[in-house]
Amino acid sequence: MAAERSPISSAGGTGMSETRSPVPLLYRRRSSGEIMRNIASVSSSLLPAFGTVVGDGSPLLRSYIIAPYDRRYRWWQAFLVILVVYSAWSSPFELAFKEVATGSLLPVDLVVDAFFVIDIILTFFVAYLDKSTYLLVDDHKQIAIRYVTHLWFPMDLASTLPFQTIYRIFAGEMHDGEVFGFLNLLRLWRLRRVSELFSRLEKDTRFSYFWTRYCKLIAVTLFAVHSAACFYFWLAIHHKIPEQTWIGAQVANFENRSIWLGYTYAVYWSIVTLTTTGYGDLYSKNTGEKIFNIFYMLFNIGLTAYLIGNMTNLIVHSAIKTFAMRDAINEILRYASKNRLPEGLKEQMLAHMQLKFKTAELQQEEVLEDLPKAIRSSIAQHLFHKTIENTYLFKDVSEDLISQMVSEIKAEYFPPKVEIILQNEIPTDFYVIVSGAVDIMTQKNGIEQLVTKLSSKDMLGDIGVIFNVPQPFTVRTRRLSQVIRISHHSFKDMVQPHSDDGKKILRNFVEYLKGLQKEVSDEIPFLPDLLVDLNMEHSGLLDGSQENETSNNDQGENAEGAPVDPAFSSTFPMRLVIHGHHPDLKTEDEGTGKLIHLPESMEGLLILAEKKFGKRGDTVVMADGSQVEDLEALRENDHLYIFSSEQSQD
Repeated sequence: MAAERSPISSAGGTGMSETRSPVPLLYRRRSSGEIMRNIASVSSSLLPAFGTVVGDGSPLLRSYIIAPYDRRYRWWQAFLVILVVYSAWSSPFELAFKEVATGSLLPVDLVVDAFFVIDIILTFFVAYLDKSTYLLVDDHKQIAIRYVTHLWFPMDLASTLPFQTIYRIFAGEMHDGEVFGFLNLLRLWRLRRVSELFSRLEKDTRFSYFWTRYCKLIAVTLFAVHSAACFYFWLAIHHKIPEQTWIGAQVANFENRSIWLGYTYAVYWSIVTLTTTGYGDLYSKNTGEKIFNIFYMLFNIGLTAYLIGNMTNLIVHSAIKTFAMRDAINEILRYASKNRLPEGLKEQMLAHMQLKFKTAELQQEEVLEDLPKAIRSSIAQHLFHKTIENTYLFKDVSEDLISQMVSEIKAEYFPPKVEIILQNEIPTDFYVIVSGAVDIMTQKNGIEQLVTKLSSKDMLGDIGVIFNVPQPFTVRTRRLSQVIRISHHSFKDMVQPHSDDGKKILRNFVEYLKGLQKEVSDEIPFLPDLLVDLNMEHSGLLDGSQENETSNNDQGENAEGAPVDPAFSSTFPMRLVIHGHHPDLKTEDEGTGKLIHLPESMEGLLILAEKKFGKRGDTVVMADGSQVEDLEALRENDHLYIFSSEQSQD
């Protein structure tokens, strides 16, 4: 403890500098013991003021100076707490039974006092925290002046001096006067150490707050019962007429009987009075005892309120989540009853609410919302990196893109028989199943039919998101399932700078579509056309036989003027709906059309329309009749009407 590190490093508890590894936190292996030591260090260490420069260049503490959070010094403080417990019991006990103060307990008291004398000496060498600069002061003179000029030093000294032994040394005889019994009560000053210990344990996450607080309440109660019993017995032993005391009426010649007999009666009276039981066998016999009982019962009112308030707070705190869940469920039942919701829908609402409370501590948003983004990303990498890596869409994709993807995902739980995706809803997200299983459903003529089943590492909603079409299926959980959700917009923003990864994702998607089961592909009416277009437009891109052709600029712009990466645009082209007639012409297929990917030129668009409708067109207009002359003016999901000018005249 002689040579310590800088003020900040010494506050860490060990007094030794730590060499930080450049390896990211995610890949550093630490034992649980080391992690808990770090947590304890953060919860109890001295923190520097903002703007304070901390590093290896900071000066060391001076020689023979102890850091207040040095581990060895903390162990010493913990040992003194054990001695404080003894002092709290012995001081009132020796006042009531002065025979033990000059007999069997005297050597023990001297040994205990010797340890506290050592602690007083050590205090002159313990650095302290300057409240203005929040730095440790290690100057011997300043430490000594601060300790001596505060109340702590005279009280520490007065509570440690063995007055009775000192009197015996100077007077040559043992004095059994009452004054020494009251002077011994100065040792109760040491109880502040116990209060500081409980305050520290309540903040330490390694210990249960409930049991720490519970032990503190028990300790306070036992000390109150013990102290009151000793003071009440002291009143009885010093009354002029022993028979006119609370214990003298029950035990004859009690002052000459066993010490433990008198102590047992005193504790019994104290507990009965504290609990307001009042059997009537022990009660005040003289004025002095009645006055003491008045003050003790008034004290018991405050102590009882303190105990009941703390226990109620602990119990309510442990059950607050249950109360919140019950209130939320009652609100759902009232809402469902008021709006006459179907029974099945009400059961889904109740199941979702119950699952939310059961998995509250596992929800990523709730647990990690107050943590820095770097820590949240590292946790997500640890939990979901393998899952994303093993999905078909991201096969052979670069590690950088997967890491970015994992950092943006959100984890969710779904109870059994609950819809994750509804058929024909707007695609905004797609999902990856982490655990559980789902049913892929479709509706035909109002009848729901099972198409297929998916389980862990399968994807949901990917077809609707990538094609940007309404979701073709309803997805319903078979059992409790955990999924991770990826936003469509975040996905496109992350893939855009990675042209090579975009090609791989497209290739994986095409292979997946080709490998779909027939009963699945048959339920997607637009899939054959989209797959033909996808293969025709990107066959060269997928096999690497041709490079992406861009305009004269390295970076183009989309229809809204925002920059678009050319490679990403060619990998994921714009989707449009084309019609083979004039917008004013009423046809049998009114409101329908062909979903296509936008070609690179107007000529390509006309050729594609001829293949779709079997007739050649030369005019392209919007629904409002405005003619399209530049493909860059088009937007996603626009409806185009392609026809020949001759047909229009007819």
